[in-house]
Amino acid sequence: MLKGRNYSRKLQFEEIERQTLAPLPVLRYQFKKHFYARVIKNGHVNLGPDKHYYSVPYRFIGKRVKLLYSRTIVEIYSNYERIALHPREKNPYGYTTDKEHMASAHRFKSDWTPDMFLNWAASIHEDVRLYILQILERKQHPEQAYKSCLGVLGFAKKAGNDRLIMACQRGLSYGLYSYKTIQTILENKMDNYEESIFADELPMPDHGNIREKTITNNHLKQQ
Repeated sequence: MLKGRNYSRKLQFEEIERQTLAPLPVLRYQFKKHFYARVIKNGHVNLGPDKHYYSVPYRFIGKRVKLLYSRTIVEIYSNYERIALHPREKNPYGYTTDKEHMASAHRFKSDWTPDMFLNWAASIHEDVRLYILQILERKQHPEQAYKSCLGVLGFAKKAGNDRLIMACQRGLSYGLYSYKTIQTILENKMDNYEESIFADELPMPDHGNIREKTITNNHLKQQ
């Protein structure tokens, strides 16, 4: 019994306090951090600590948003409105995409379209167009490939059309289609190698399916 009262603490709890209690959360509390970034033209935003991209609705392209992330989830906010929710992924330069966020799902035309990149590539050379087409076709949503396409075509200005054409031809022969492939070919001047002379010693671009730094002629294709 409570001192000076004719009821106990337990009785007070049962009759008054218990009914005000809410159920315990189903999930354990997770500490959250925040990160600010701008939505790029392919409709994704980069979570800097993981270097991973997450989609947001296309109408937020160009806007600065807040990413609130925990160990397992990533929430994206614009002006205190949650505009996207994704499971957290930590593979660098990968994409997590909700198809409903993509401009193509809503038949929305932006400055960046597959045709724009293909026409730009075709103005340089047919092999450059074929390389860009391979990049676009390997993504579930074309918007995911826009940044890679822009990077590859940007080498025309940095390295010149002729070197870019040779690099794309070599990339096509390897069966490796990415910005990183073309960057590696150009940085290592592999576009100038004579295939017949150097094929057995040719350093390959980094790729998850290739284990050795140098490979023989038999492996000059994606495994």
